[in-house]
Amino acid sequence: MRPAPTFAIGAVLPANAVLLAPMSGVTDVVFRRIAARLGAGLVVSEMVASRELATADDEARLRAEGDGIATHVVQLAGRDPAWMAEAAKVAVGAGASVIDINMGCPAKKVVGGHGGSALLKDLDLAVRLIAATVAAVEVPVTVKMRLGWDAGSIVAPELAARAEAEGAAMVTVHGRTRAQLYDGRADWAAIRAVRERIAIPLVANGDLTREEHAPAMLEASGADAVMIGRGAQGRPWFPGAVAAFLADGVVRPAPSLDVQRALAREHYEGLLHLYGRETGVRHARKHLGWSLDAAAETAGAPAPAAAKAATLTAPTAEAALAALDRAYDELAWRAAA
Repeated sequence: MRPAPTFAIGAVLPANAVLLAPMSGVTDVVFRRIAARLGAGLVVSEMVASRELATADDEARLRAEGDGIATHVVQLAGRDPAWMAEAAKVAVGAGASVIDINMGCPAKKVVGGHGGSALLKDLDLAVRLIAATVAAVEVPVTVKMRLGWDAGSIVAPELAARAEAEGAAMVTVHGRTRAQLYDGRADWAAIRAVRERIAIPLVANGDLTREEHAPAMLEASGADAVMIGRGAQGRPWFPGAVAAFLADGVVRPAPSLDVQRALAREHYEGLLHLYGRETGVRHARKHLGWSLDAAAETAGAPAPAAAKAATLTAPTAEAALAALDRAYDELAWRAAA
């Protein structure tokens, strides 16, 4: 077992080397607070459109919310250096300790606007975005990217080197191209080519879903830290569990069903407060589904179909919570049988 890795992002010292990835519609401030409390070394906001944040759009402001998070990281997306610079200033003024730049999102809407992973096809523009953001704020600026646009254009090593030259403090690489979307497996070994080009911290991202695989991810990629995305959906404790494993090599059992139920309710009620009850009910449905999937794995039994369906289609918060309780009660009964 290799020693638990440690690293710094400029003057910012994460609690450990396991990061929660920015995920649109997933890493809201409530989820991030819970994950940080449960041991994630650093948590990153949902992707925030730079122009919208700079012009005080309400949705962008909520996405960039960091209340209650000690080290607040805001991820910005865009293709205009001026808007990126202005949004970075707004985020820092609201308490951000680190600004991350999205150059990896594969979503059609983002790519169609020439942001996210579309920037992997225009490295000169990508570098101008980095330079403008670094110049605008005094906090560390980091960059998250994919390996390249497709297998014929693996540009992450070059872009990472140029990002470092412009003052970026850390680079995160998802081990897929944009063309792959989320198909196949992330190529951790391909990230090593980035390690060979930069001296700043490198974070490896993609397909880490089991604690005991983290050392292999670090070894293959040469990275200083790992970032967990989909593996944390419904499992806000998972980044902390990975960090604990890297520290002592012990795989811990998942939290009890009672603890998982309390976490799911905490997240749900927090979303109602964040978005308002009507919007919050809709926004939280996918989270409740993921939470029940995680609980079913813990129980070693399928999630009860009727109770799960009732949870995800409930028209009110009260009905959703009642159905959620029925689902957890049934899972507890099955686990004890």
